[in-house]
Amino acid sequence: MFLASVLIILSLLHGYVGFRLIAPFSVSGNFLYIYWGVITLLAMAPLSGIVLRVKGVENYSTDLLLWVGYTSLGLFSLAFIIFFIRDIGWLLGLAIGKLFIFMNGEKGTPSTFSVDRRQFILMAVNWGIVGTTGTLGAVGLFQARKLPKVFRRKIKLQRLPEKLSGLSIVQISDLHVGPTIKLDYVQKVVEQVNVLEPDLIFFTGDMVDGSVDYLSRDVEPLRQLKAKYGKYFVTGNHEYYSGAEHWEAKAQELGLKNLRNEHEILKIRGESIAIAGITDLMAHQVLKSHRSDPRKALAGIPEAMATLMLAHQPGSASQVGDLKIDLMLCGHTHGGQYYPFNLAVARAHPYIAGLYRQGNMQVYVNQGTGYWGPPLRLGIPSEITLIELISGKSSVA
Repeated sequence: MFLASVLIILSLLHGYVGFRLIAPFSVSGNFLYIYWGVITLLAMAPLSGIVLRVKGVENYSTDLLLWVGYTSLGLFSLAFIIFFIRDIGWLLGLAIGKLFIFMNGEKGTPSTFSVDRRQFILMAVNWGIVGTTGTLGAVGLFQARKLPKVFRRKIKLQRLPEKLSGLSIVQISDLHVGPTIKLDYVQKVVEQVNVLEPDLIFFTGDMVDGSVDYLSRDVEPLRQLKAKYGKYFVTGNHEYYSGAEHWEAKAQELGLKNLRNEHEILKIRGESIAIAGITDLMAHQVLKSHRSDPRKALAGIPEAMATLMLAHQPGSASQVGDLKIDLMLCGHTHGGQYYPFNLAVARAHPYIAGLYRQGNMQVYVNQGTGYWGPPLRLGIPSEITLIELISGKSSVA
């Protein structure tokens, strides 16, 4: 059912753009067959690549297919929006013209373009859309592939002991090592993180898109991450598409403490703070034993102790009820990744990027250290978050 839905969406998206692109031209015969053959192949490429990867076919050819498919998907999605806006404008113009005729009679009939002139204008507009889409695609690719931006945040926690004011945390999330993100990108992220010299590092899921066997070399730089008091990891939904238990073990082997509905209490500067972590919100759909359980994760933490929770999806905030959590750190949304699709993501998630308050708990959503699918980011950069915790008892601003 899921694959059928995706196939329908891809077909409609590519079909609509394909029809709009070719509309002004008088094309027939073999060229028309070739044209629609290419459109069909581009529509099928991302889904075919995903199916091959799920079936265990992970190699350079599958990665190349996904590079082509994801790039095409990004460009066609941008073109779809631009064509859709143009067509709405065109229809509004026709409606206004008809209303003008109705209000003014035949004398008010606006002058009409000849068929040739109308076709020329349509062709010019189409070429303009192609150029705009190509430019946006190139800019989006550059922004997606460049180094993530470091977002610096000061977050005040009322229960944080004063001696822990200034405690620094680096959060990374949604790296999505896989078909289009490889060792070189991971190495640069690790170098960026280590320059920040954090006290703690939190990785809030979606490390990978692929198996441990295929991606072990590409995630190897994560072993070099350095933090004074510990490095922690929780699973995201994509780990469950790629062998979650294997990736949990690999994370541990790389030096990241995996928190599967559990916590650790750290003693820092003579004071205690709890670090809890839960599995992905949808984990139970793949592994029933991995059902996300915030209550279990917090069991045994003293009531007065400041508590941080790692959760991949911001939707997990709806699970916590009256549990005492000072700060929940999430990812998953990518901040919408690129305009205007961030608007749709904002409708699907209560929290999309940045800092929010839910009762006495604060929720921070990292907008992704990598990207997923189309290698595009427009106006929404990749993020490494550097958080400085401030005690509510402290006079520090």
